[in-house]
Formats: sequence, C-alpha cells, structure tokens
Amino acid sequence: MSNELGAFLSARRALVTPEQAGIPHGGVRRVPGLRREEVAMLAGLSADYYLRLERGRDRNPSVQVLESIARVLQLDEEHLAYLLTLVSESARKRRRRSRRETVPPGALKLLGSLVQPAFIEGRYFDILASNSLAQALSPGLVAGGNQLRDLFLNPAEQALHPEWENITECFVANLRQAVGTDIDDPRFIELTGELSLASARFRQLWARHEVRGQRGTPIRFNHPQVGELTLNRERLSIGGADGLMLVVYHADAGSGDADKLSLLASAGLPAGRDPRAVQPART
Repeated sequence: MSNELGAFLSARRALVTPEQAGIPHGGVRRVPGLRREEVAMLAGLSADYYLRLERGRDRNPSVQVLESIARVLQLDEEHLAYLLTLVSESARKRRRRSRRETVPPGALKLLGSLVQPAFIEGRYFDILASNSLAQALSPGLVAGGNQLRDLFLNPAEQALHPEWENITECFVANLRQAVGTDIDDPRFIELTGELSLASARFRQLWARHEVRGQRGTPIRFNHPQVGELTLNRERLSIGGADGLMLVVYHADAGSGDADKLSLLASAGLPAGRDPRAVQPART
C-alpha cells in the first residue's frame, strides 16, 4: 500500500533547515533538514506518533495535528490544502480514470476565433487542440504533444526557454496539484514513469513534493526566428470539461514583443493560412 502522506512529510521535512525552524545549530547532522523528533517537538506531538504518521501506520490524523505539522514545515496554503487531501475520505476512495479528454465544440470555436497563440491542454498538459500561431511559437504546441515531455526530453524546446529551470519547477509543482491523490490514473502513471526514467531533473523535482497552482505570468522565449520576447500566459478553465484549460499567450499592447509576435505570425505561416486555424487532436 502506498504511503503518500509519509512521502510528502518526509520530503517537506528535508527542505526546512534547523535555522529556519529556530533550532540552534548543533554540529554535524546526518540528515538534510529537520529530524523527525524535531518536527514532533515543534508541533507538540510525541515522537512516536509522528513516526507512525511518516511510516503510514496512522492514516487518520486530525486537522489540528496536520495544521500543527504544516506550521513547523512552513507550508503555504496550497501545500496545506494538498496535505489535507492525503488523509481525506475522498482520497482513500480512489478510482481508476480511463475517460478520454474531449474538447467541447464551443471551446474549439473560441480557440479558432483567437488571433493570439492559444491552445487547449488536458489535466496532464497534453495538447488537445492548438491554433497555427501557437505552433509557430513552439513546434511542441501541436495537438497530440505533451508539454512536460517536451520540456524535459526535447532539447529544442529547452532552448526555447531561457528560464528553463524555473519553468520545469513550476510545471512539476502544477502536475502534483493537478493529480492530487488520483495516482491510479493510467495516463499519470504512464507519463511520470516515462519522465522518471528519462530525466534526472524530473526525478529531482518530483521528489521535492512541491505543490502549486498555475497563475497568469509572463514567460520569456528565445525564439529562433524573432529572438527574445516576453509574453503573458493566461490559463482559463473550460466550463463543463473537468481539468481542461484554454491557454493564451499575449503581448503587452504597443510593445516590441507585440511587434515580434506579429512578425512571427506573418513569417511563420504559409501564404493564405489563417493564424487562427485550429488543429484538434486526432481521436
């Protein structure tokens, strides 16, 4: 039986230094971060009880206990919310998902009306549909592709992102929040298994148990045709389609980045092709 709670607590404990927790430096330490007994002491728990939590021998801690541990581990609200799901009733009643992610027709029409680079992504960052300008921005943004696989395994995609390390850290934290406790999902098992085998960077980030939701943020690109540009990235939920998001890149009005995006639209597309043309994933 998996012990997600224990793995999470252990990983987060290793990221908090004694100094951050207010513990005086006491010479050489054999483990990174805090010891189990230090977490227990600071959280007001017995060392034996905390040990049972990490080893999966007690799977029903109270909310108060988890909040005390979260305080010691300096978890933010997103990490605390994730921690609480690991022991919730719904988490114990896992289900194996096998449903196909299907883009609603209305969302495809909306995607086709956009003049900005845009695409629709699934729960695990699979590209389900994209317009031509998105594909001109990145060849990886083509229906049937996967952003995580490209970021970690495709050198051309890595070269497109001068802040690649920050981007990969963000995506892995987003993935952990997206999957929650539904780790029996076959698509999740396939994707994380492939990346864990092929990428040391992915293994390192996955082991940290970072949890973070995606937010609108500027993204820097180093595009082989138009050079460096910074675009705003927005993710919009698609109603009636659980987990599907419309992602739009847009430049600040009147900026040099907007000029470069217009140049990319004109230079990267065959004559007569509408930059709004949508390529949906094949089924």
